Amino acid sequence: MTNGKHNGSLDTATFLRIRKWYLWALAAIALTIIIAQVLIQLHLNSQLNDSRVINVAGRQRAYSQKLVKEALLLRKTTNSDERSMVIAEIRKTLTVWKASHEGLQFGADSLNLPVEDDAIILSLFTALEPHHSAMVAAGEQLLNGEDSGSNMPEEAFDSYVSVLLSNERPFLRLMDTIVNEYDIRSKEQLQNLKQKEYWLLAFSLLLLLLEMLFIFRPLAIQIRNTITDLMRSRLKSDAHANEIQELFTEKEKSLKELQELNFVIDNAALFASARKDGSIVFMSKKFMTLLGLSEEDLSKKLSEVLTIDEGQQAYLKEVLRANRKNVIRTEEIKVTAVSGAEFWLDMSIVPIHQSSREQSILILCSDSTERKRNLLKVEQLTQQNFEERMLQKKLQASQIVEGQEEERKRIAKDIHDGIGQMLTALKFNIESIDPGNTEKTTEKIAYLKELTSDLIKGVRTATFNLTPPELSDHGIFPALHKMTVELSKLTGKTILFENKTAENIRFDSLAETNIYRVTQEAVNNAIKYSHANYILVTINYKDAILSVLIDDDGKGFDANILEEVPKNNSEGGMGLFYMKERISYINGRLFIHSEPGKGTRVTINYKTEKRTN
Repeated sequence: MTNGKHNGSLDTATFLRIRKWYLWALAAIALTIIIAQVLIQLHLNSQLNDSRVINVAGRQRAYSQKLVKEALLLRKTTNSDERSMVIAEIRKTLTVWKASHEGLQFGADSLNLPVEDDAIILSLFTALEPHHSAMVAAGEQLLNGEDSGSNMPEEAFDSYVSVLLSNERPFLRLMDTIVNEYDIRSKEQLQNLKQKEYWLLAFSLLLLLLEMLFIFRPLAIQIRNTITDLMRSRLKSDAHANEIQELFTEKEKSLKELQELNFVIDNAALFASARKDGSIVFMSKKFMTLLGLSEEDLSKKLSEVLTIDEGQQAYLKEVLRANRKNVIRTEEIKVTAVSGAEFWLDMSIVPIHQSSREQSILILCSDSTERKRNLLKVEQLTQQNFEERMLQKKLQASQIVEGQEEERKRIAKDIHDGIGQMLTALKFNIESIDPGNTEKTTEKIAYLKELTSDLIKGVRTATFNLTPPELSDHGIFPALHKMTVELSKLTGKTILFENKTAENIRFDSLAETNIYRVTQEAVNNAIKYSHANYILVTINYKDAILSVLIDDDGKGFDANILEEVPKNNSEGGMGLFYMKERISYINGRLFIHSEPGKGTRVTINYKTEKRTN
């Protein structure tokens, strides 16, 4: 057995070695063929260029003769129309003749002429240049004489024709020499190509001979030995046939046991297998029962039978397409069955690779719908508990604010009914005293009167600041109006109120109280800290939104302090903080815009259903 393995390894090594040399030989032959084709193509291109050059060079002789002929024809022609035609032909001849002459030496794309680099040909063109220049000059002088409009003297015309005739023969002789040189060069190139072709042919034949000796002959010997080994192996295979039959019997027994195991798994587990393109190979009965599928549905793609929702199908296709590597991927995916029922599946995608490569993905699932529903219930209960706590805190805050307002009403009532009445009585009693004749008594009485008036004014101001009766009796509009009037009298500032609503509207008492206090705080801040001289309070109700604007012309402040933690100092930081807190109690919104030196605008927005009296 070991010897057989050794022989098999030796055969494989021999085959690989022969194949390597065979490939090298084929590559060498292919290379020679390619080189030959390249040389042939290069020669063909060169021949095309040489043919074009020889053609143009030959035409140069014809153009020189044509120029002389047309000049002689011009001397004999007397008709003006014919002379014009001859002159046009001479001009055209000169243009083409000069362009071809330059293109043969320096190349011309329009004429498909390459740049000439042969020293012999260039020397011939050098010798040709005086004759060509003389003939071109004579032709151009003839044209200039004709274009001037006056009749050219016959002596001058004959001299130009004489120049053409005298240079024509040397020009033709040199051009013949140049054309012969072109032809010789073309033949030399062809001869070189033939020699290269012969060398390449010899090399190809040598390669074929080497292949016969070192590749095909050893390969034939190796095939013969292999056939001999196969005959020996046949005898051994017959000996092993009985052993295979016994193994086959055991395999049948194992297959039956495996079928029984598959039956148990098929009815107890959720799994499926699919090919690379997503087509289904197998799906367990329990999986089909869960999804409500039939055998006909298995002809569809796996992503289409798992769910009927298009968005979920697109996601499944992407997941299955991305799982190409040998990596087990786990996904929790929501699917919608044919019946419309929704399930959550914990899906494990296992790549498998068989020799046929038809079955490439194994999907193992577990139904996690109940667990997902329990998680959602827990989240809902948690959210509900959080909202209840927040509502309770909000209710507590509202109760605190209402308690504060009730306390202020009580204090205001006590001050008004107690201290205010007593001070008023004191004032009346002092005024009722009959003053004596002494000057001191008079001054004392006057002082007591002034002091009593100030006390009464202070008590009224405090009472108004605590709780204005207009707020609870008539609502936010009259209360804000009264506040601006009273503060304007007390401070001497210009404080105006503008009501843009057509009727008196009542709102929730808590909302009215908080809006009033925030407006009062904004006006007091403008008076105390902004040092404003002009304050405008504007109120408007539109589209179920109550808006209050407080504008002042004070010194303003940096609005960035609103983003910082409030501090209890004299700059009103805590006041701004409590203004926001109060508005948030009633689900309103507060906007403060200010710049140093440009005043301040405070905007209060409150959306609710109005409550009329």
